[in-house]
Amino acid sequence: MPLSNLLLDLFDDLRQPTVFWQAAIIAGAIVVGWGLARLLRRGWLAGHGQAHLPIGAESFARVLAPLIALALLAAARFGLAHTMHVNLLRVALALALSFAVIRLAFYLLRRVFARRGRVGAAIVTFDRIFALLVWLAVALYITGLWPDIFAYLDGTEIPLGRHRVSILAIVQAAASVVVLLMLALWAGAALEERLMKLEGVHSSLRVVIARTSRALLIVLAVLASLSAVGIDPTVLSVFGGALGVGLGLGLQKIASNYVSGFVILLERSLKIGDMIAVDRFTGRVTQINTRYTVLQGLDGTENVLPNEMLISGAVQNYSLTNPQVRVAVNFTVAFDTEVRALLPLLEQACAGIPRVLPAPAPGAAVLRLGADGFDLEVGMWIGDPENGRGAVLSEANLRIYKVLEEQGVSLPYATRDVRLVSPELSAIIGENRAQGHQTA
Repeated sequence: MPLSNLLLDLFDDLRQPTVFWQAAIIAGAIVVGWGLARLLRRGWLAGHGQAHLPIGAESFARVLAPLIALALLAAARFGLAHTMHVNLLRVALALALSFAVIRLAFYLLRRVFARRGRVGAAIVTFDRIFALLVWLAVALYITGLWPDIFAYLDGTEIPLGRHRVSILAIVQAAASVVVLLMLALWAGAALEERLMKLEGVHSSLRVVIARTSRALLIVLAVLASLSAVGIDPTVLSVFGGALGVGLGLGLQKIASNYVSGFVILLERSLKIGDMIAVDRFTGRVTQINTRYTVLQGLDGTENVLPNEMLISGAVQNYSLTNPQVRVAVNFTVAFDTEVRALLPLLEQACAGIPRVLPAPAPGAAVLRLGADGFDLEVGMWIGDPENGRGAVLSEANLRIYKVLEEQGVSLPYATRDVRLVSPELSAIIGENRAQGHQTA
């Protein structure tokens, strides 16, 4: 076997003077690769800044070092193969290739599946398993066992219906689908990041284009991977029929949520950053996905709402066309209060509250003659409902109470007179109370 002689040839090269040249080339390739990657990363940071570094850029900078070293080693092996033995370079080239593949896989996984820069335990576990498989393949290549395993996989066939398919073809098909899907997801994520930076385009339209582009890239990746391994893409018609049956039997809700998601994005009734209230949920829209929408409450709680809920139910959007929202404080003062002189003071006190808009100016009014006094209302407008209304209302209450104290205005307490018009009923109630005390 030609590959099984790699270790023997390497041992022979160790006794030759040319091995020092190969070792020097390997060391130089590693140093140059690491140095260039570091310089490129520093230049990228200088151009963008750490706070504005694109997502995944720092991880890709770690891929540059093994890629540059791999390119230098490949060029050295190609140039020196006619003048000396390059078995040490062959081993180093295999190790550099495996290291580059592992780093590239790590970059793609974190770029596609990491949420807000956080890497989950599942991604870390998959990284370790993938690295173990790659190093195992490199060990099989160096020891010369890879051709035997390759021939065994190619010669072992599994019956699939009326056809027989080798294990090697199945592995190649799976690997092709996974690689192309990862590249499609990576391209979709990069495209979405670019689209979300286009300030001149409506945010909902940007999300629609990003979601549609990602779906098209995934479909093209599946079709290309199937064609690459010799599978007729028309076999997907069977899957399409099964999908239609599934939609008819039990996937109506899922399909409805997906359609509702595109309707929301296309009609632009909601956009990321809007402050809305739906059912018993109130908060700011942080994500609009094809199946669900994430609503973050003022207390930090994130609510995942199905898109169908936003289509079929009533939704209050505080910032659809006008972000200005009115908030009001209601209270009651005694009937002996000089209301006409009090109302301007209340308006003036609330006008200086932070976040309260100067126009429309705060207004105070008498709502009604209540049972215990004048029912007053002080209304004011804010332009940032996404920051909540509690702080504004709290400051308004404190300022209103201070004005009432300074003006000597009393807040009436509700009083009620209870009268027993029947002496017989009063006697019965007294007897029941006496019997209750005796029992106790």
